[in-house]
Amino acid sequence: MAHPLAHLIKTPQEIEKMRASGKLAADVLTMIEPYVVPGTSTEALNQRCHDYIIQHDAIPAPLNYRGFPKSICTSVNHVVCHGIPRSDKILKEGDIINIDVTVIKNGYHGDTSKMFTVGKISTQAERLLKISRECMYIGINLVKPGISLKTIGKAIDEYARTHHYSSVREYCGHGIGSQFHEEGLQVLHYDETSIPDIKLIEGLTFTIEPMINIGKRFTKTLNDDWTVVTKDRSLSAQWEHTLLCTKEGVEILTLRDGEIQPEYKS
Repeated sequence: MAHPLAHLIKTPQEIEKMRASGKLAADVLTMIEPYVVPGTSTEALNQRCHDYIIQHDAIPAPLNYRGFPKSICTSVNHVVCHGIPRSDKILKEGDIINIDVTVIKNGYHGDTSKMFTVGKISTQAERLLKISRECMYIGINLVKPGISLKTIGKAIDEYARTHHYSSVREYCGHGIGSQFHEEGLQVLHYDETSIPDIKLIEGLTFTIEPMINIGKRFTKTLNDDWTVVTKDRSLSAQWEHTLLCTKEGVEILTLRDGEIQPEYKS
């Protein structure tokens, strides 16, 4: 019987295109970091990222995707994901912000996000950023042919719980390639008996992108139909990489220059 995800396996030519788009997405996050400072609007960050992507012969995938009005997502403090950049949203000292970038280059997507600090942040926020990044890498370090997606989600969830945090359930990692979100491949970042026990195979490309809250896991969507916040208004943090399942394990397609892949596991 054919593997349920066999149709999503990438050819060597597709993988090369994924590497190129992943590298550009990573470069956008590196480029924008010096501009994430108090007094900057999230719209100004959006415009810089938009211009950079266009200048590098690519397209910002979020722009007009299902009606999303901007080129990146900017999620500040208790915003979990899909924050819309605005000229009147001004960053202030102590804020934390997730910038989520997806580019389309040569027809293929590269999707990545990271947390940025605005000036000096609280010890509580620092700890959240550290643990949430570790949650992502615990999932990444498990990736190899034969590992179950269920196992990855369980490891992320258990690590978050160990630190008295919660993992958001409404949003998940996803297959990615010529499509932004590939049908049939979802990486849930929690443990649940109903999650299908699908095992990874070589050649799949997908994201791992846990959203970790200091408070409870529950979220709500604001009236703009995009911005997702924690119901209890507790801080939330997210990190994301696009990955390739290789014969040996995993290749991070959106690894930034100078970023070290930690070795720790759950």
